[in-house]
Formats: sequence, C-alpha cells, structure tokens
Amino acid sequence: MSAFPFRAPIPQRFAGPVPEAADVVVIGGGVIGVSTALYLARSGHRVVLLEKGRIAAEQSARNWGWIRQQGRDPDELPIMMEAIGLWQDLAADCSVDIGLHQGGVTYFAETEKDLSGFSNWQSLAADHDLDTRMLSSREAAAMFPDMGQRYKGAMVTPSDMRAEPWLAVPALADLAAAEGVDIIENCAVRCLDLAAGKVAGVVTEMGRIAAPRVVLAAGAWSSLFLRNHGVSLPQLSVHESVLSTAPLPHLCEGAAADSKVAFRRRADGGYTLAPSGVTELFIGPDAFRHFGKYLPQLRANPLGQSYHLASPKDYPDGWGTKRRWTADEQTPFERMRILDPAPNIKKLDRLVEDFVALFPALPEVKVTACWAGMIDTMPDVVPVVDHCTELPGLVIGTGMSGHGFGIGPAMGRVLAALVTGDPLGHDLTRFRAARFTDGSAIRLGPSV
Repeated sequence: MSAFPFRAPIPQRFAGPVPEAADVVVIGGGVIGVSTALYLARSGHRVVLLEKGRIAAEQSARNWGWIRQQGRDPDELPIMMEAIGLWQDLAADCSVDIGLHQGGVTYFAETEKDLSGFSNWQSLAADHDLDTRMLSSREAAAMFPDMGQRYKGAMVTPSDMRAEPWLAVPALADLAAAEGVDIIENCAVRCLDLAAGKVAGVVTEMGRIAAPRVVLAAGAWSSLFLRNHGVSLPQLSVHESVLSTAPLPHLCEGAAADSKVAFRRRADGGYTLAPSGVTELFIGPDAFRHFGKYLPQLRANPLGQSYHLASPKDYPDGWGTKRRWTADEQTPFERMRILDPAPNIKKLDRLVEDFVALFPALPEVKVTACWAGMIDTMPDVVPVVDHCTELPGLVIGTGMSGHGFGIGPAMGRVLAALVTGDPLGHDLTRFRAARFTDGSAIRLGPSV
C-alpha cells in the first residue's frame, strides 16, 4: 500500500519574493483561499495569496472528492447550488482535466428513522427546485444491482458531482496565477500588521506586505492564528482516513454511502473509500476550552467520534503548540509546513472488509494509496463566513466542516464579495462569527 502522493516532498511551484503592497492578502492555499483570490482578481484587485507550505497540500487535496448538494444545511444549500454551476464554468477554464463528472450522490436508508430524515430533507430540496428524490427499496436495489445488502430505501440527487481534488485545486491555483494573483508558497503569515486597531497588512516570514484587507482561509490553522490576536473561535479539527483502490468493475457513476462505507468513483476507474460517519478527535487545549460549545453536537450524536488523549506534537491543538508569539518569532505555521496526519490503518483495513461485504461479487480489491486529513469543524457543523469585528479589515472564511471542497468556488465568490462590498447573493446570518458569543443557541446542521 503506497502513501498519498502529497505525503512525498512536493516541489515548490509558486515562489517569492513578497511584494511591498497589495489590495488584498489571502492567507491559505486551500480551495477556499484559492477560489477567493481568483474571484478577487476577477473583480480587478491586486491579490497576494500566501501559503505556509504548498497549495492544496492539506485537506483540500485529501477530501473525498464529492461535490454534494445533498444533505446540506438549509442556509448552505443555496450557496452549494451556486457552486455546482461555478465548478462547471471553472473546469472549462482550467488547462487540465480535473475529473469533473455529474454522477449523483446516493444515501442508503438502513432504518425507518433514516428514511424519515431523508424524506424531511427531500422536502427542503423540493423548496429549492433541487432534483433530489426518494427511492424505494426495490428502486435502490435496481440502481445498485451488485450490492449484497438490501436497504429500506435511499435518497439520491442526480445533479451532484465529483472531481479529483488533488488535480482540481492546483488547477484553480494555476488559473488564479494566470489571471494575476501573486501566489507564494513556503511563506507563512506570522501575524496581522495593525494600525490604530485596524488591518494595515500582514507580517510574513519573508517580510511585511501592506494591505488594507486580509482574508483568513487557513483551514485547521485559522483559530490558532486568531488566538494570537486575542480572538477566540471555537473551531476544532477532526481526523479522517481515506484510501483509493485500483480500477474495479463499474458500481456507480457518482458517490454513495451507508452507515459504514462511503465510496466515490474516480476518474482512473478505481474508487475512493472512507469510513462513513465516525471521525477521530485528538484532544488538546482548545478541545477543553470549547467543550461547552460542542455539547449539543455530542448529545445529538455521542458516538459520532472516537477520541485520542493527546493531539500530536505541533498540531494546531497540540499541547506544546504556542498560542502567542511576536512578529519576529518562528511560528507554529513554520514548524509544520504541511499538516500530514498518519492514516488509521486498522480502520482502513476494516473499511475494505466492509466494502467487500457490500459488493461480494467484486474481484480482489487492491488498495493503491491511503492518507488522512484534518477537517476544520465548528460546533454547529457550518462555517464562519464573516467580517472579524475585533480586527476591522479582516474577513474570515473557515470551519467548512468537511464541505469545503464542494462548496469552495461559491464560498470563494462570497468571501470576495464580503471584501469588496459587492452583492453577496446569499443570506450569511447563519455563518456570522458572533453566533458563538451573542447568546444564540447552537443550531446543528442536518445529520444526513
């Protein structure tokens, strides 16, 4: 079994030096940051995108590759529906094939409770004229005739898509660079440069960049960056392991999941597999600090995570990770250029067994690679997309809670509009940062 390609040393493609000034600096070279930078450039702004390691080397290239409207939070759904169209437009603009394919997403119902939850969400989809529909047990079996298990039914959204994330996000970065974005890898932003309490730029390990507006899209590292400036954001990161298989007979054109296995057809004819439902949390200081905010999520799904007693060294929530530093100190972002967690091999071995049990007629399932990623998540499983009131001039786009790849282009367009003051096109009330401090009750996103 080989490792995920991003675990090998990755050549630097975008180098410095840093410019003296820009209209906007974007921190983070994942799908959210790259998409934001692209749309800012398209609106005529001088944009610098800074990445401490390599473009898309963390969760943006390690995700399942689903571009999914199905099961989204009601306030996220319109943004995700916009993303479907933007992905199609961007794929046509990219210079490489990113594997974009409209094959649909299917969720299998194992219980009557599952069916009821799916049916409720399908009603929401109908309100948005989305093509989600319910399948009977017989219809689900007919759609997946090689399955060795019979379900109560299923929910399917045919317009959902898939793509190859390790191709797609770098391709978007190439597109952004071609349209004028100054991308610099291996350049950590140490802190904001503030003047009279407002953003005046950023201080990087390579020097200062003057800029009146900054976008923080640093994924699992966002809350640590904010804490150094005295801003508390209850974001944690959960660990998830994934594998890929060699080419297999055709099972579906898109993606599907039950309570044990999530699988997605790949452009190479193999499948990306992941354990469905249960993530792993490495416990660190922030996990204790924000415990109260996560209680509603824990009560609603107490078995939804497994726990490890200590976050590994230099992780964003590691016990020894510095929480405060000055502009002339080495930061945690320089100590760990790429957050590269080891996959849970025991869990992946069990996953292969579950997949084979699901499709007993398959030939030998050969695993070609395995990897893991850290998913930035929030207590209510929806992101923060907002101006930072404590630091005027800073816009935050983080905590995508495992939805970032699919929704990335639309969230990038929205974040760019937040910066420029252009029409947002969506109500962002649900995603305001103050919901965790203004006394609002935690309202969980749908568990479908």
